[in-house]
Amino acid sequence: MSDQKARPVLVAVGHEPMDAALDYAAVVATREGCGLHLLHVLHHVAQGPEMVLVDIVDLEHAARGVLGAAAERARDLLPEGLPVTTQLVWGGPVPSIVEASEESRVVVLQRRPLARVLRVVTRSTSGGVAAHAHVPVVSVPAEWEPRREGVPVVTVGVDIPERAQHVLHAAVREARARGAILRVVHTWAYPGAYDDIIVSRVEHEEWTERATKDIREALAALGDEAAGLAVEIEARHAHAGDTLIRAARTSDLLVIGRHDPLVPIGSHLGPVARAVLREAACPVLLADPRARHRWGTHPQHADVV
Repeated sequence: MSDQKARPVLVAVGHEPMDAALDYAAVVATREGCGLHLLHVLHHVAQGPEMVLVDIVDLEHAARGVLGAAAERARDLLPEGLPVTTQLVWGGPVPSIVEASEESRVVVLQRRPLARVLRVVTRSTSGGVAAHAHVPVVSVPAEWEPRREGVPVVTVGVDIPERAQHVLHAAVREARARGAILRVVHTWAYPGAYDDIIVSRVEHEEWTERATKDIREALAALGDEAAGLAVEIEARHAHAGDTLIRAARTSDLLVIGRHDPLVPIGSHLGPVARAVLREAACPVLLADPRARHRWGTHPQHADVV
């Protein structure tokens, strides 16, 4: 599929209801004028003698029922003329979704409401896909519902402003599409237990001023992309993960970045990104440093969740 305009929004469909992910994905597909591609991965692992009784045909039948229900819901959400396609594959969830992302414009996943302790001992599909997908990835909490009132807010976490062009571009694009306020959050902290003692009030003020100036320059470097947007900049002495998770409570979307994939193996997610993907109360868009050219331009405003 060489035509970028034909690339669909990819939704990874699980066994649980997918309302939150489908709601989000349908709005993106409508905005982009593309279809939805629903992918369900069958990962059959024998767990005991009782599993012998589970026929593969039965598993596939159940899986196709899940896909069919999700497709029916998706068609109800999309305007006439935008296609909904489905795909059932056997394999590992993460590599299967990553492979399918090559033919997509964005991947939308739904985050299950797992208990914190359980998250510690289980592998995160969202984290694995976000670390290796070929396009941007959005993780939508299962309990999330779009806000219907008030001015939307898109929050973006910025680490080093002069190296944050790809994540700022993604956040600006989303804010403009929503008619939203763009809130840029930058934090800093010294490592170790004496951070609060080391940072003086003067250092705090100087760092805040310098970081705010650097962020404004980075936004100005985007040119017309960021022109006219309502922007709020929060530069503070704090820990990034906690700050972004709190900001997500009052955001319609949280945008973060991943490391530029200079090597083909290993994870490109740091501890802050992993914490945000686990805990954020709103959808999280993980921007891909390679993906700017894939998204292109968009209408100045659209009715977006």
